[in-house]
Amino acid sequence: MSFWEDWERWFRRSPFSRFFREMDRAMEEMFREFSATMPKELFKEQKLPDGTRVRTFGPAVFGYSMTIGPDGKPQVRTFGNVKPGLMYPKPTEHREPLVDVIPGPQVIRVIAELPGVNKEDIDLRVTEDKVSILVDTPDRKYSKEVELPAKVDPKSADASYTNGVLEVVLRKIEKERPGEKVNIK
Repeated sequence: MSFWEDWERWFRRSPFSRFFREMDRAMEEMFREFSATMPKELFKEQKLPDGTRVRTFGPAVFGYSMTIGPDGKPQVRTFGNVKPGLMYPKPTEHREPLVDVIPGPQVIRVIAELPGVNKEDIDLRVTEDKVSILVDTPDRKYSKEVELPAKVDPKSADASYTNGVLEVVLRKIEKERPGEKVNIK
């Protein structure tokens, strides 16, 4: 008899075995109750090629990004497609990408993670105090509006997109000018 066969025989007779069986049963029961109380609009129904239908939830993505701001205070930003605080969160169609805003002496850098997107699919718009990022393709949908810590010259925007990372460099402006909206290709 092998070590594993001996171990399995001992485990089946031990009090641990009953404990784990009870835990499995309790978890299955909780999952059934949770599934029964979930609102039906949270689930999407998909028709498979063979004609059967499958109910799915998601994808649901939610996370935090924590950084220390220029004033030394922590800044917490959220990303994903689920808004917290609701009893039953509902995923939105557009996912919020993870975005970092890095202020410098003369420029502000905005870096966004947009995996699985072609450069041509990114709709990037800049105003003096905001950057808007929108991707709307059949496979990927991202949307984020970022408030900038200082006024910038929208015409000075320089954007690059490499390996799923979008970087926008914006030059700060010294004096106030009337608001102007510029689209960046």
